[in-house]
Amino acid sequence: MLKYLAPQSIKPPFARYSHGVEIPAGRRIVLCSGQLGIAPDDTVPEDAGAQTELCFKNIAAILSEAGLTLNDVVRINAFVTDRAHLQAYMDVRNRLFSDPAPASTLMIVSGFARPEFNVEVEVLAAG
Repeated sequence: MLKYLAPQSIKPPFARYSHGVEIPAGRRIVLCSGQLGIAPDDTVPEDAGAQTELCFKNIAAILSEAGLTLNDVVRINAFVTDRAHLQAYMDVRNRLFSDPAPASTLMIVSGFARPEFNVEVEVLAAG
């Protein structure tokens, strides 16, 4: 069983995420490379929310190869290219992950490999 860490001595999370997640011995760990909001046909939606949906859809496909699902995600690292994309990203993340939520970091970066990308997400999962 995963242990979600929420020390009373520090400020609670700003949004739906856990400060830490302890993975017990014996669990398999899967690391996913950063996924961009790109479809198999190489299309990239303009909307950051739609890109986020594709990021997590791609992650779900990768985890499925290891017999895992998004429910096994214990850590999310996400990157957006502008503060304007934060809410769209968080709306998708909050819909896909219930409490207790994974540990998470969200950063604003200057850009990605192609200018049309607004969101990138990488995860760590344990199953």
